[in-house]
Amino acid sequence: MKVSLFITCLCDTITPDVGKDTIQLLERFGCEVDFPAAQTCCGQPAYNSGYKKEASKGMKQMIQAFENSDYVVGPSGSCVQMIKEYPSVLKEEPGWRERAEMLASKTYELTQFLVDVLKVEDVKSTFKGTATYHPSCHMTRLLGVSDAPRKLLENVEGLTLIDLPEKEDCCGFGGTFAVKNAAISGQMVQEKADHIASTKADYLIGGDMGCLMNMGGCMRRNNQEATVLHIAQVLNSQ
Repeated sequence: MKVSLFITCLCDTITPDVGKDTIQLLERFGCEVDFPAAQTCCGQPAYNSGYKKEASKGMKQMIQAFENSDYVVGPSGSCVQMIKEYPSVLKEEPGWRERAEMLASKTYELTQFLVDVLKVEDVKSTFKGTATYHPSCHMTRLLGVSDAPRKLLENVEGLTLIDLPEKEDCCGFGGTFAVKNAAISGQMVQEKADHIASTKADYLIGGDMGCLMNMGGCMRRNNQEATVLHIAQVLNSQ
């Protein structure tokens, strides 16, 4: 099975090891992974800020970059969800809606691809410790991926999962929301950090680096000891 890696901006520039773990996981289950160098930002920051015309340029670039891919897989529910929005954004542009629909139909978040496409629920990984899992808003509410991450984590040998209180609450990141509404965002992430602390877990695990960076920053300011990890890092642990 041929898969193209959609690295996302944050993983590419800040946490490249998450991309490496994603590739190794896919290869472990027989995928042939390539990396289209023409890929760029999915357009979400510009689009969510109201710059539809500017965002559409990046979207078209993404469509072209992955045109020949069989499957596209990314370690971010938020960015994958943005690609699912392309057909709606480009619906008035002749020819582009059909190409956008083609890309959207073959694009998956990592855990979604493992469970729903590869039919893998146990990746045979080992990771010792206690952890709590943050289900990011875009992944669960918009993309509809909620069960896959839990199924995979529950089968990790040595890992004890502790339920996160008020887990459905947003961490306050929301892309540009954290910039435009810093005071509100700060209160939201502090509340989330308090809930994480109450679990006394060794690790905080999530599937979106934006959320993890936001919560991790607050946790460091609070001198909380829990380590923040992307789910790919846990699933690829041996």
